[in-house]
Amino acid sequence: MKLKFNRTKPLETLISVFFLSGSFILNGQNSEVEWVSVQLLNEGSKEIEISGHPQIVNSPFGEAVLFDGVDDALFLDVMPLVGMEEFTIEMIFMPSTNGDFEQRVVHMGDVSGDRMLLEIRAIDGHWYFDGFVASEGNKLALIDEKLIHPLGQWYHVALVVAKNSLSTYVNGNLELTEPFSFSPIETGQSSVGVRLNKRSWFKGSIYKIRVTPKQLKSEDFMAFKL
Repeated sequence: MKLKFNRTKPLETLISVFFLSGSFILNGQNSEVEWVSVQLLNEGSKEIEISGHPQIVNSPFGEAVLFDGVDDALFLDVMPLVGMEEFTIEMIFMPSTNGDFEQRVVHMGDVSGDRMLLEIRAIDGHWYFDGFVASEGNKLALIDEKLIHPLGQWYHVALVVAKNSLSTYVNGNLELTEPFSFSPIETGQSSVGVRLNKRSWFKGSIYKIRVTPKQLKSEDFMAFKL
């Protein structure tokens, strides 16, 4: 099933609002964005393209979307990071077993220019986190193959992007932090379940993604209780 993009409006001025069970998604400069994946799947908006046949499944938090690791993904003709000088992106998800080694879960920005990605590496029944940012020629991947977690369980992950640093968290625990000179990502689109160029498909379930236009402390992350 595919819903085609509407590319008649420049991304800098495109504003899309979807009402989601008492909250809303607003794509615009310096606004908090919350994407509940099952509601994106059901939205039927002209700004969303659905690739493959993502399935709705139950989770401890409510309905989630299962991606098959082959051709399931959501492509959004919006890019929430526009104008953000710092931000925190969070995700509640469950990586499945038997997926590919390299998996891109969320991609925002350009395909190969300025961009942000939430990625995982899966091996021997475990996974480890990779938070990647490219900004005005600076690139940094926060990744450590020793920081592994079992596949087939639900997790909260976060990438905190400040003007001068990047930090990653899993289940509220700081994993990695490094200096990084960040400038706002001003162009592009977004994808969930794969890289924007349809490489490195994610196998697993996603409940929610949230972008906040500031650095968050771990105590301010989305609620995550199993």
